[in-house]
Amino acid sequence: MAAKTKYVPLIIGVAIAAGIFIGGKMNFTDTSDNLFTTNSKKDKLNRLIDYIDYEYVDDVNTDSIVDVTVNGILDNLDPHSTYISKEDLQAVTENMKGDFVGIGINFYPYKDTIAVIRPTEGGPSERAGIISGDRILMADNDTIYGKRITNDIITDKLKGDRNTRVKLTVYRKGEDEFLEFNLKREDIPIKSVDAAYMLTEDLGYIKMNRFAESSYKEFKDALDELKDLGAKQLALDLRNNPGGFLGVAEQIADEFLEDDKLILFTKNKRGDIEKTFATRRGDFEKGEIYILINENSASASEVIAGALQDNDKGIIVGRRSYGKGLVQREMALGDGSAVRLTVSRYYTPTGRSIQKPYTNGNNRKYYNDYYKRLRTGELVDEESIEVDDSLKFTTPNGKVVYGGGGIIPDVFVPVDGLFENETINYLRRRGHFGYFVFEELDKDRSIYENVSRFDFIDNFEVSDDIVVRFQDYINRRENSNITFVAYNDEIRRLIKANLARQLFDDNAYEEIINKEDIMIEEVILLSQELPDFRQN
Repeated sequence: MAAKTKYVPLIIGVAIAAGIFIGGKMNFTDTSDNLFTTNSKKDKLNRLIDYIDYEYVDDVNTDSIVDVTVNGILDNLDPHSTYISKEDLQAVTENMKGDFVGIGINFYPYKDTIAVIRPTEGGPSERAGIISGDRILMADNDTIYGKRITNDIITDKLKGDRNTRVKLTVYRKGEDEFLEFNLKREDIPIKSVDAAYMLTEDLGYIKMNRFAESSYKEFKDALDELKDLGAKQLALDLRNNPGGFLGVAEQIADEFLEDDKLILFTKNKRGDIEKTFATRRGDFEKGEIYILINENSASASEVIAGALQDNDKGIIVGRRSYGKGLVQREMALGDGSAVRLTVSRYYTPTGRSIQKPYTNGNNRKYYNDYYKRLRTGELVDEESIEVDDSLKFTTPNGKVVYGGGGIIPDVFVPVDGLFENETINYLRRRGHFGYFVFEELDKDRSIYENVSRFDFIDNFEVSDDIVVRFQDYINRRENSNITFVAYNDEIRRLIKANLARQLFDDNAYEEIINKEDIMIEEVILLSQELPDFRQN
């Protein structure tokens, strides 16, 4: 079951640094026993915990003290070594694995009931006949409605072990009696590819939101479909992509690079170097590639951008990326929790590290780098990008590139006003667009029954009445007096995109959002330039 927060866009900029970490490449020669052998420093910590457990005047939850201690140690290392508690580990693991076991629905707690926004395409709920707007009232004779029902309770009732069954009681508008569904829980994919479609006759487009275990297969399937549609050029959108597994990024970069081209190399504390080269399996080596990045493209996203840029392949478009050049590996701590520890640095083919500076571990300056870029004007003016001449490198074709703080694009594109307006971003983070659209659709879904996906994307217009209703909806929810006069067109576009998402799919949402995206417009223009430009 997909969490309702799928419809609540995340605060990306700050979350990236502690988000999804790249790993899977490093080999530890030590066993767990060797790593955790007893010594005086460990004895000291153990003894302190025992003293607090047995001698301290008040009862203390020493588990919480241990968690604080672990976090305190990691905070003094680097910004990306992190502790994952036992309670959070399952969700983190599912996210990185790329699927979870459930019944396959996106839901919205609406008026104390569980309303189905949309069943997952091809999932058990859709196959059984559950549709958008259904209300799930009971699961295995346990009620899951009412003011006291939390998301955790709902999740516990609907998720479960693979191949186990759950009986649902559902209310559907227009039906005289409740409906019964007996569903078998299955692996439900967490999508990495948000969209894949043709921008022009020759130019395909793929947008990826992360690099999980299943991401390469998703990407490859999308690429194959676009090639069948005639794609000879590809725009790979990695904006706001925080990264993920290093090996997945290497596989995707391999699709574009000729045999034996260096993708990257890693170096650990012992000075051991491990290089990764492109193989013979690349399916888009002859195609023109554009990588879209911004200040929130991190980690594995930067691996791909750096590998292509340093090999003079394609064009990097957008704004300077986040600047994360550290590799983590997840290690269990024996009690259901885990630590992701930085074990090496990675370097692009020219030998540059794109890790931005940090001191004293997780310092505020590191996390507030976005606001520095905003303050200095870097997000709107290419000339404001600061570079360090001591970190200058040269590609085989003579192009100058820099290390020390992200990938600087070949073609700069300033921020898009739609995604930088504070009011609009606040409304998106709160999920108001998705929730409002659900309630609009729920009034009478038959209005859209005969509207095709193609016709909706190209011809549907959000009326003034809908905008006014949305404004009233926001002011009731937020107890505010917001008006949308200054950005009426942006509000219409986001309402239409969310309608498309709930009526059709995520791909339709992205197609509508992208219609006036200035970075995509730039890529389309570049794709139509003479080949001579792409060789410079």
